[in-house]
Amino acid sequence: MQDLARIRAFVQVYDAGGFSAAARVHGRSKALLSKYVTDLEDYLGVRLMNRTTRKLSLTEAGEAYYREVNQILSQLDDLDASIAEQTAAPRGILRVSAPRNFGEATLLDPLFEFVKLHPDVTLDLRLEDRMVDLVEEGVDVALRISRMADSSLIARKIAETTVAVCAAPSVIRACGTPATPEALRGLPCVIDTNMTGQANWQFFDGNRTISVHVDGPVRVNSPQGALVAAQKGLGFALLPSFLSDEVIARGGLVPVLTDYLPNRPFLQAVYPHRRHLSGKVRALIDFLVDWFEKTPVGSPSK
Repeated sequence: MQDLARIRAFVQVYDAGGFSAAARVHGRSKALLSKYVTDLEDYLGVRLMNRTTRKLSLTEAGEAYYREVNQILSQLDDLDASIAEQTAAPRGILRVSAPRNFGEATLLDPLFEFVKLHPDVTLDLRLEDRMVDLVEEGVDVALRISRMADSSLIARKIAETTVAVCAAPSVIRACGTPATPEALRGLPCVIDTNMTGQANWQFFDGNRTISVHVDGPVRVNSPQGALVAAQKGLGFALLPSFLSDEVIARGGLVPVLTDYLPNRPFLQAVYPHRRHLSGKVRALIDFLVDWFEKTPVGSPSK
């Protein structure tokens, strides 16, 4: 393949509409650009441009060649920019999406610490309980608790999370302690409709997955709402540990079925498929991985 300087000269001349215009735009001599294009044509053995004193146009071969090499040059420019950004200090606006309850309980400390360490970063944090369209809404990275498998996105595991099935002491006195997941059928349960599976709770017995359909007096699209309902004695609830651990520790809720803990989703960083990951996003993800290795989800903050 002919060297990039000659290929780039060919693209620059056509984009500018002529040799003189390209020379002015790119600070090169007209003679050098003309030599580069001629050398490229000689190498390929085909005329790429029709030149007249008034007009420049591409031949059929030139049009085909331009389409391909223009895309290649764009990819190379993207790669150069990405590598430069990765080696530079993180800077610019960093748009992050996260679920409200989890964000307020667990993510604020590490995210704000990241901003303190990188003063050239402006954090735009969006705490909301909905599935954000990252591309459509211009979000750089979403922090989600899930086992998402979406071919249109890339996910990197940040940390393990845990969950608990628990109920208020009054519910345990009235209903007893369920010995197996199946015993939840017919018992009052609080259903968090934001949770994957909603009323179909999954448990594990060795290598066997047990799915139990539950029902009860409360359905709420908030883990915080489910926590309050459970504390009020309205039923058994499947809760994330970052909300339930402290309440369990002070006796407000009683954990059950600890030998059948449900499938544990991960805290994941999710971002769109791109050829290269920006330096600020890469820095944030690496920072969060390190943070949660030292302070697991659900444990006290630093």
